[in-house]
Amino acid sequence: MDLSFILNELGENRSDYFNAIAPPIIQTSNFQVRKVDELRNLFADESSGYLYSRGINPTVDILREKLAALDRAEDALVFNSGAAAIFAAVLANIQADEHIVSVQKPYTWAQRMFDNILPRFNVDTTYVDGTLVENFAEAIRPNTRIIYLESPNSWSYALQDLRAVSELARDHGIITICDNSYCTPIYQRPIEMGIDLALQSATKYIGGHSDTVAGVLSGSSAMIKKIFDSEYLNIGSGIQPFNAWLLIRGLRTLSARLDRISATTPKIVAYLKEHHQVEKVLFPFDVTFPQYELAREQMSGACGLLSFYLYADTRQEIVRFCEGLHHIMMAVSWGGHESLILPGCASLEDEEFNPDNPAHRVLRLYVGLEEADYLIRDLERGFESM
Repeated sequence: MDLSFILNELGENRSDYFNAIAPPIIQTSNFQVRKVDELRNLFADESSGYLYSRGINPTVDILREKLAALDRAEDALVFNSGAAAIFAAVLANIQADEHIVSVQKPYTWAQRMFDNILPRFNVDTTYVDGTLVENFAEAIRPNTRIIYLESPNSWSYALQDLRAVSELARDHGIITICDNSYCTPIYQRPIEMGIDLALQSATKYIGGHSDTVAGVLSGSSAMIKKIFDSEYLNIGSGIQPFNAWLLIRGLRTLSARLDRISATTPKIVAYLKEHHQVEKVLFPFDVTFPQYELAREQMSGACGLLSFYLYADTRQEIVRFCEGLHHIMMAVSWGGHESLILPGCASLEDEEFNPDNPAHRVLRLYVGLEEADYLIRDLERGFESM
């Protein structure tokens, strides 16, 4: 299926809504039913039609069809945040007294679920260095039910060999879940590599404008139906029609935005690598990246998120760098039109800063839609402020 068709036409039956180019926002809480038996059927299977917008909504349906097609998946669900998608994916596939194997340092709200919520039900999580497949194999127990992946990670960009891990999991009857927020389905498709559930934060590149929060979960029809019938409906974490419409709008320009960002980012990487105040740059498509060959093998692009380590003896030097920027904004997240910086030392007091700890000197930079020279001039201001 052509990418242009998915982004611009798939799921959009324009004759159903006055031949409007943009689909309508069906901003309704519930839907009229004319036949009692129709209502009975909807009560039995809410996914079979329109009953209540907590479950199925026409605007959301258009988005679901597009996102599933992008992932080469049979179906998809859209949540009101990436954290909600993670929660539903894990909760649907774990029982009390079972075990999870996860990559080290996953997204904050995934780790908090593993560390704070699931232990209430005697669910244990083992964290492993996911760069080696054998680490997953060694961590598997008889009661392991989920292997949780994040490839690449959003700070260190550590990758997992998705094909090898999915084969290992399949041999043991284990469900695999992969956070694909870094790449989006444009640059990496975990489903095609054997992963059971692919998730992403649609807040980022799918939305693209920093004006909505959402999460996506893609997989087989059976798996998505299982999650819809229980976790999705019970938790009530589905996206609202207006936010779904914003994401449809974001999809129109997704490939163009990624092309622009992917052309600019290598120029920023090259500049930072040559700067005397930068110790190291981490970016999956740079030849110095430790897993460069794997990145090239399973990713077709690397977007605009990178990390770099400053030479700094004090926390205040990094503070001055960040606060000296005029145009690159200090904020969390990524994937919008604007470039962003996030210092690792933001969680530290000055006296806690240790220059010998690289994690205290790391900054995460997101390259947005601005011109490369414009961003480089701003980075120069930051370095001069140090």
